[in-house]
Amino acid sequence: MNFNVLYVVLGVVLVVAVWLIAVYNGLIRLKNRVQEAWSDIEVQLKRRYDLIPNLIETVKGYATHERELLEKVTAARTAAMTSGSLAEKAQAENMLSQTLKSLFAVAENYPSLRASENFAKLQDELSDTENKIQAARRFYNSQVRDFNTKIQVFPNNLMASSLGFKSQEFFDAEAEAEQPVKVKF
Repeated sequence: MNFNVLYVVLGVVLVVAVWLIAVYNGLIRLKNRVQEAWSDIEVQLKRRYDLIPNLIETVKGYATHERELLEKVTAARTAAMTSGSLAEKAQAENMLSQTLKSLFAVAENYPSLRASENFAKLQDELSDTENKIQAARRFYNSQVRDFNTKIQVFPNNLMASSLGFKSQEFFDAEAEAEQPVKVKF
């Protein structure tokens, strides 16, 4: 009789231990996916940051009296590159997208700039990068959703909170910024 109780207790302890290990490993796996997805966003943002100086130099040659707008684009790029929290990063990226849209709108006033092969190539690359950023943002947000759901459902939430797992922030765009930069001429 004592052995039966002992086996039942050991069985319950074993089941709980296996469950704890499975939950912990699942949380770590999801946390790593969130980090990987954020890394994908950073790769695309870096690509955009690298394209902007070339774009500005190309526009400078044609639109010399648009200095204020070029300075705004440069300032927005710098702010986006140096932003801290995820919310600040999202706000800075939205501002950068808006200034780029303004730059492309102004470029329409310069037919020789629009005809420039270098400008057209930079526009295409930037448009492609914007689409990749949007896709990476969607993927990141889906990973964050899965992670947050996992740490918030019962009974996982008991273990997640005791191990210090915290909800991740979504990388949201403003409604206007969700649309890629239009580069149609």
